[in-house]
Amino acid sequence: MPDLLLYFSTAGLWLALSALAWRATRPAVAGGPAPGPDVRLENLLVPVALVLHAMLLHRGIVVTEGLNLGVANAVSLLVWLTALIYWLAGLAYPGLSGMQGLMAPIALAAVVLQGAVPSRHIVTYTAEPLFTLHFAIAMLAYALVIVATVHALVMLAEEKWLHRGVMPPFIKALPPLLEMEALLFRILLAAFILLTLTVVSGVFFSELLFNKPLTFTHKNVFAILSWLIFGGLLAGHHLRGWRGRKAVRWTLAGFFMLLLAYVGSKFVFEIVLQR
Repeated sequence: MPDLLLYFSTAGLWLALSALAWRATRPAVAGGPAPGPDVRLENLLVPVALVLHAMLLHRGIVVTEGLNLGVANAVSLLVWLTALIYWLAGLAYPGLSGMQGLMAPIALAAVVLQGAVPSRHIVTYTAEPLFTLHFAIAMLAYALVIVATVHALVMLAEEKWLHRGVMPPFIKALPPLLEMEALLFRILLAAFILLTLTVVSGVFFSELLFNKPLTFTHKNVFAILSWLIFGGLLAGHHLRGWRGRKAVRWTLAGFFMLLLAYVGSKFVFEIVLQR
């Protein structure tokens, strides 16, 4: 498939899924019959969009010199991983299938960013097995943090509509709030374990490749702060029963630190400073 056709096909599918998600929140749909055909259409389009998005990422990231991990490609990869996780979660927990609609406009924005922002950061040491392991663990950890953040924001919305007494179809289709909260902490635990492995593998990778210990750059400092925040939240939940809005606030704080560490640093160096 030609690059331009692949790009517009991917963007078009995410746009169609965004339109379906928006339509499902309209009052006419809320008062009408259950959106069975639309749900079936969404279930068909999501895996196709994920496959096309993966092909687009492969063509943008895998280059002759190594891997092009510029900020646009990195953001698109993380959003794709997040959408993939939510699609798989929807298969395991049918109540979460509606979350795919939330990810569709985000994935569309990521595809547009990938095509509109010319960023290039070539990584040439891709043959190192430790780098491959470190990169895979880090990407999965960051994606799970995004999943937890979206999950936390949806919990806030669910609590808000629950107090109003009238919930839109999207919120009504979600699992109960207590079940959503329990799932949030399971996601956070998985993300924290992977973040821990990311830090540990990063230390060994720095020693192996650069023959020097891991330095405390602003990127590493923000990443460690994020790790401490998520660790503190999990400890507070286990030891002191932290939950509800406090858990959401800590989750958002940890996400913000990780955003500054990874995407923020890449944006400043590649787009602002053009290094």
